[in-house]
Amino acid sequence: MLNKFDIIVFDIDGTLTRSKLPLDSEMAALLCRLMEKYRVAIISGAGYEQFKWQILDNLSCLPEKMKNLYLLPTDGTVFCRYEDGWQCRHDAPLPQEEKERIRAAFGNIFEESGFERPDKIYGELVEDRGAQLNFSALGQDAPIELKEKWDPDNKKRTQMAEVLKHTLPDFSIRIGGTTSIEVTRVGVDKAYGLNKLIEQTGILKENILYVGDKLFKGGNDEPVLTLGITCRTVPNPEETKTVILEFLGQN
Repeated sequence: MLNKFDIIVFDIDGTLTRSKLPLDSEMAALLCRLMEKYRVAIISGAGYEQFKWQILDNLSCLPEKMKNLYLLPTDGTVFCRYEDGWQCRHDAPLPQEEKERIRAAFGNIFEESGFERPDKIYGELVEDRGAQLNFSALGQDAPIELKEKWDPDNKKRTQMAEVLKHTLPDFSIRIGGTTSIEVTRVGVDKAYGLNKLIEQTGILKENILYVGDKLFKGGNDEPVLTLGITCRTVPNPEETKTVILEFLGQN
């Protein structure tokens, strides 16, 4: 029964878009149509600026429909809603000393995990997202073609995450995107963000559908499973379009 859902929540990379690419025109149009019938939320480890160029800059929905869209950057440590423009509330960032510990843990992560360090790093290896630090194995600006080849089965990052759990036992460590590992405070993950969404909107858990590509063990969507809401795994954005079309065909 698809019509039992009041809100549909999407991940970004691997779900709405390929890694760090903007929404394509077809997906943007589908999301606008979906917002005519449902409330929609988008949650990701990405920061607000990335949400802006990946998502918002490519949507042409009518302003009154944007009120049906909620944004949860950095796993919900930022919560944004549309009220005559986007209004966002931010959690406190990680303290500087904790950020330094995390950066140091990534210093020799290739060698400690038994992998060869890439010949070239594109942009920053570790990006500061305030309440999260994001490691991207080929750099934050690596070409999508290289990123999708580097760890297609997630085995490299699973091994890296196991190493990090020993050096950073007091942090939450999750696989995200195509080459990313996200590090946050313990308890700050997508379940945290969705609990904030529930609190802010009053929507019941049974009326939420979550759509993501990393619902496997260690994936950054996995914490959503602990909430007892309905989840649907998609392998790529094309399958997400199929899911949206199912909903559009129901009403």
